[in-house]
Amino acid sequence: MTSARSSLPSRDIAAPAMALYEQVKAFITRKIQDGSWPAGHRLPSEHELVAQFGVSRMTANRALRELVEQGRIVRVAGVGSFVAEDKPQSTLLQIANIASEIRQRGHDYGCEMLVVERVAAAPEIAAWLDLRAGESVFHSLCLHLEDGLPVQLEDRYVNPRVVPHFLEQDFRQFSPSEYLVRHVPFDEIEHVVDAVLPTAQQAERLAMSVGDPCLLLTRRTWTRGTPVTLVRCLHPASRYRLGSRFRADGNPSFG
Repeated sequence: MTSARSSLPSRDIAAPAMALYEQVKAFITRKIQDGSWPAGHRLPSEHELVAQFGVSRMTANRALRELVEQGRIVRVAGVGSFVAEDKPQSTLLQIANIASEIRQRGHDYGCEMLVVERVAAAPEIAAWLDLRAGESVFHSLCLHLEDGLPVQLEDRYVNPRVVPHFLEQDFRQFSPSEYLVRHVPFDEIEHVVDAVLPTAQQAERLAMSVGDPCLLLTRRTWTRGTPVTLVRCLHPASRYRLGSRFRADGNPSFG
């Protein structure tokens, strides 16, 4: 049987030395990623990690604590540490179609259109879309569901100068995001992710507690230098993950 130590990178390799806690994290992460330790698998205890790796209790604790913060494991007081259930992940390097992502996982997708309207742009929205305060903008609000469970609240503003027929669409057939990606060319995207707490109304719509954290993805797109849309996508952090994979040359790797 291969020991924990033999699974670690050799110290003879000409590479930057890993801190001891990072070595423990790397070992556990590999076991999770290669499927050796599936969701729900019980991890070695701190005492067992100390014995396996010859590290201090504090070092083992830091490795486990950071894995919890990254969402890879969960710790149950008095019971132990376990591999966390995998969360759906959405890429940050492209405009993802959440409906396709959910269906590709073999789950049922649903969308509830809550608002589709024309409004006067508040100063903040006008600034984001390079419009005058009070100028007309299109606004939509929809809730995306996976197997009946809310996973994203999408709050969108659209520039009427670029997308004049937005309000005429039948969003029972396709979501606002699908329509924009199909019919409005864009050549620049900005993504910003924040950790936030939901308002009472947002928490109710997402079927979550007000005190539970959310991931807020704010996206803007442009076509030839003109803003097309501003959208804020709110995800319950316990149900969703945002991330990317890319090659060393900086180009995104999709699929």
